[in-house]
Amino acid sequence: MTIRSIFIALLILLTTSACRNKKGDAPKTTVSEAKKRLEVVNRALVDKDRERIEAYISRHRLEGMEENKSGLYYLVWGDPNGPKVQTGDIVVINYKVSMLDGTELINTEKEKPLEFLVGKGGVEAGLEMAVLLMQQGQKGKFILPPHLGHGLLGDHDRIPPMAVLVFDVELLLVIES
Repeated sequence: MTIRSIFIALLILLTTSACRNKKGDAPKTTVSEAKKRLEVVNRALVDKDRERIEAYISRHRLEGMEENKSGLYYLVWGDPNGPKVQTGDIVVINYKVSMLDGTELINTEKEKPLEFLVGKGGVEAGLEMAVLLMQQGQKGKFILPPHLGHGLLGDHDRIPPMAVLVFDVELLLVIES
């Protein structure tokens, strides 16, 4: 059984058990109990994602990769040739997004570089965190667990639900605010 199917089954169970109690039904679950159960499920999903990410790091010998408090895994390298990214800056990046199994989902080198305003959303939360760790001219590899990428639903196009994403990023330009 996959993590996704376990999560869906638990979600259905919690939803149905939280419904109004009728004669002969199981006792009604309080909102507090339902929240606690969801927290347990969420912790299990985060732990499973962490195991998969750490196996990927080991398999690819990504020595020096670190994890921040939000769960973003990162490794940045290269000599900077410009400023460090700050919230409010506009950045231009080339990036490739792939799954842990190597399936390529997005590659801006085949399309066009991405330009965005840091701190205003519009991109994955993990990607914003990633560029804030970089300076112009640097490259990085970032692994985003689902909660920092596209979450439970994916993007309904190229990114599947509950996907752990690997971003290979090249920071081309920082336009300071």
